[in-house]
Amino acid sequence: MKDILAFLKKNQARFVRELCEYVRFPSVSAQPAHRKDLMACAQWLVRHCREIGLDAELRPTVGNPVVLARTPRRKASRKPHYVIYGHYDVQPPEPFELWKTPPFEPCVRGCSLFGRGASDNKGQHLAHLNAVEAYLRTGAELPCDLTFVIEGEEEVGSKSLAGFLDKNRGRLRCDGIVISDTGLVSKSHPTFTYGLRGIMAIEVKLRGPARDLHSGIFGGTVENPAMALCQLLAQLRDKKGRITIPGFYDDVEPLTAYERRQLARLPFRERSYRQFLGVRKLFGERGYTPIEQRSARPTLEINGLTSGYQGEGSKTIIPAWASVKITARLVPNQTPERVRQLFTRHLRRICPATVRLEFNQEHGGEAYVVSPQGRGAQAALRALKHAFGCEPVLMREGGSIPIVNAFKKILGVDSLMLGLALPDDNAHSPNEKFDLEVFECGMRMSAHLWRELAAPY
Repeated sequence: MKDILAFLKKNQARFVRELCEYVRFPSVSAQPAHRKDLMACAQWLVRHCREIGLDAELRPTVGNPVVLARTPRRKASRKPHYVIYGHYDVQPPEPFELWKTPPFEPCVRGCSLFGRGASDNKGQHLAHLNAVEAYLRTGAELPCDLTFVIEGEEEVGSKSLAGFLDKNRGRLRCDGIVISDTGLVSKSHPTFTYGLRGIMAIEVKLRGPARDLHSGIFGGTVENPAMALCQLLAQLRDKKGRITIPGFYDDVEPLTAYERRQLARLPFRERSYRQFLGVRKLFGERGYTPIEQRSARPTLEINGLTSGYQGEGSKTIIPAWASVKITARLVPNQTPERVRQLFTRHLRRICPATVRLEFNQEHGGEAYVVSPQGRGAQAALRALKHAFGCEPVLMREGGSIPIVNAFKKILGVDSLMLGLALPDDNAHSPNEKFDLEVFECGMRMSAHLWRELAAPY
């Protein structure tokens, strides 16, 4: 291990240059104008993987191609096999005017590399590639066989990934998935994410009159859809932060005492958190800490409200319709289908007869949790401690990563989520960055991880 770590240290400057080269590709999957950039980025990644000694190829899908790269191995290898997941596509960089430097002209300022995709997700999976290179260049034997699956559609819902996994199920048969596409609490709190919330998304529309009406001539005789929608929404949550939809909490799996103790170890200062969010006071479900509320309890949120005139000045109308976009974050045992059914049934029951109710079903995904006391999780925690030099923490992530469930359902294995993005790395926002000290620690973590996963339990 000494030679491997020395190699990583010696080549750190080159690794940063290669990350800059990688970030320069404007691989924005949400914008069709960047389709050629996505292909060029994927081709660069294949060349890079081959240069460091991997067997790499570009595999077509119905959408953007997947980069598949494998470590050299014997045909009859009995080593554990792990799949490392990442994505080379990035979020749109707009609004450009809020960037201090151009988003696709990576720039090192202080201890961070700034550029779209630096932390989400190019830098995170490049850390794993660099660790594998260290093994191959120093002649050290890799304790595990590894396959990299790096896709180009994560930022638009990984539409082609499930089909790719199913088609390549035999080649991807493995002992587990390693994903570095989440966050860590801080440099002194390296983080193993053992749970993700699921999601149920839906749009609700109330229709009233056949057209917008003059509010003076007709007001008082017809229902205002915007008003009716607000009154419906106000009935979905009580003053204690509890969702009032009947049956909403029936399938919720409560946190164990062990989990609550571990979550309590996470650093949290309410005043700093409020200042970071720009709110005067926090609000959440009573009986739970803010960390528990934002990561391990189900929620129902209004994402957008639309109705009537939105331009400058006044337009005195009763709008013909009103709509709302809603998402519910789900926890283990809740399913999007069940929650959507409960939601629509409740709204139909309380909706007044003066308007017509319509639903537009959108995306959904189940929550995910892996035992933090299992073999893989414990190996990951040891690798984090080796790399960062301090005791790691356990965390549930409040967001959703649908591909984690796809891996579980199609390949039948759990995912180890070892994020390397700091809270202020501005993922999906202007001035995205990647901390270069964390980049270095991530390489060391990956180097240790394969030995820990291959060690006898």
